[in-house]
Amino acid sequence: MSHPPRHIGRLLFPGLTQLDLTGPAEVFGRLPGARLHLICKTLDPVTADRGLRILPDTTFQDCPRLDVICIPGGPGQIELMDDTPTLDFIRRIAEHCQLITSVCTGSLVLDAAGLLDGYQATCHWSSIDQLALPGAIPVARRVVRDRNRISGAGVTSGIDFALSVVAELAGDDTAQAIHLQMEYDPQPPYACGSPHSAAPALLARVREQSAGFIERRRQATLRAAQHLSPVSHPKP
Repeated sequence: MSHPPRHIGRLLFPGLTQLDLTGPAEVFGRLPGARLHLICKTLDPVTADRGLRILPDTTFQDCPRLDVICIPGGPGQIELMDDTPTLDFIRRIAEHCQLITSVCTGSLVLDAAGLLDGYQATCHWSSIDQLALPGAIPVARRVVRDRNRISGAGVTSGIDFALSVVAELAGDDTAQAIHLQMEYDPQPPYACGSPHSAAPALLARVREQSAGFIERRRQATLRAAQHLSPVSHPKP
């Protein structure tokens, strides 16, 4: 049985969190007809935040028209908030996408590009409040859909997110088959995977450990909001 090709692009950048990229890639790669593209400024290897090196296969200039664009997150997202060539590429490629998507703090990059103004979206719990600065509407859920925007929360939510994207593209039956193929049946050893379930002392400790980094991210988000403030972005 033949399936229509679906071009799914994932942005690569130094310092991304690899699971934001590879979790959804495992799902998308099982979608019949999927053609995956790893997009970067150049074809040089990209080093993720934990040291994994990843090879892009297309550049901004050569990227084909996409059905889905997905922006992962990670510490390197901070630099992207001021990266005009990357933000311009995202705006350009998103114009013809059926779905404009993100995982983790990738939603902040979409927000910096002006593509979440007035849209509900989610993000890693430590930074979800920052979505409101450029114009998004923060929603603390694992996967959030608003019209043709779909966003996943932090890191591991990328698999849930990608299954939701597949369901939108190919239906629930296809998404459920991939879910089963992957034996995606998480049973974590601890019940502390979100601020809602973590003990207050643990949550306070983790917040304190990341406070300096989160402030750096906030400053980048504030700059993005200032750049967007004189611009009106149409909402479909």
